[in-house]
Amino acid sequence: MSKDARKKFEAENKIEAIEGDMIYKYDEDRHAAFVAEGKWKTEAQFFKKCRISAVALLKMVMHARSGGNIEVMGLMQGKIEGDTAIVMDSFALPVEASETRVNAQAEAFEYIVQYLELIGQVGRKENAIGWYHSHPSYGCWLSGIDVATQKLQQKQGPWVAVVVDPIRTVSSGKVELGAFRTYPDNYKPPDAGASQWESIPAEKIEDFGVHANQYYKLEVSYFKSSLDESLLTLLWNKYWVNTLASNPLLTNRDYFAAAIGDVSEKLEQAETQLQHSGRMGGGMFFPEKKKEESQLSKVTKDGTKTAIEQVHGLMTQVLKDNLFNFHYKDVKKK
Repeated sequence: MSKDARKKFEAENKIEAIEGDMIYKYDEDRHAAFVAEGKWKTEAQFFKKCRISAVALLKMVMHARSGGNIEVMGLMQGKIEGDTAIVMDSFALPVEASETRVNAQAEAFEYIVQYLELIGQVGRKENAIGWYHSHPSYGCWLSGIDVATQKLQQKQGPWVAVVVDPIRTVSSGKVELGAFRTYPDNYKPPDAGASQWESIPAEKIEDFGVHANQYYKLEVSYFKSSLDESLLTLLWNKYWVNTLASNPLLTNRDYFAAAIGDVSEKLEQAETQLQHSGRMGGGMFFPEKKKEESQLSKVTKDGTKTAIEQVHGLMTQVLKDNLFNFHYKDVKKK
């Protein structure tokens, strides 16, 4: 069952199996030359893709889930190939976090230095190429603090920010993850046209909106090689036990309650705006009407998403109940 579940996990997250292990070959001189050339410093959207190994992905998800409703943070190792950041491994940091920000304390920086020195001694020469942290239940995007942190790191070298939402990952059954780069200071991004829908809680919308035009999203893909199989098996067994022992409806009940309350609040806001527009002769103001319709559309999508997650949790629990009841009856007969 664990093997089948892992195959399903890999299929749902589109983890590509690659032939050979050349992707893990690391050329220090080539990387140093790339950094010295610094093309990424002059082109605002030089990096366009982020490829993440299945091992690094699973380690990040497990770490994010272990934090529960508290944000956690870690670093990613890998290399750069053209406009693509390739994440080959990740490791957790001993960092204290609050609900809205992740701060790496002095002990965390000391831990980073020691860790990189130790792995260098065993032949792992890849540089740290980015950081990851969790956004429990409120989606994958960069807050004001995140933007400031990312901008600071990008001045030092090629750097990628990854955000994982462990709560929504459990609810949807698919990893909720985003990779980002910030724009240079005083850079005005081109008009992106119709914005992509994001499910942002009402209490976070202001922070999201203020900083949304200061960064852009990278195209994310996942891969695994023959070198990953043994590590994946070990990691998956631990991940699967934790997943099997949990009930999404109970584990995420606070999240579901908050999501339903958030949809209700957004509906009230949309209704108030519609009533106000009607009193002001809204039929003559088509742009405003379209805006309101867009808000209603987003609320509808939020509600649909929450409903689907509830159904997913219910189906998962029914499957587990049937599985264990069948196994229990079979053992009892013997």
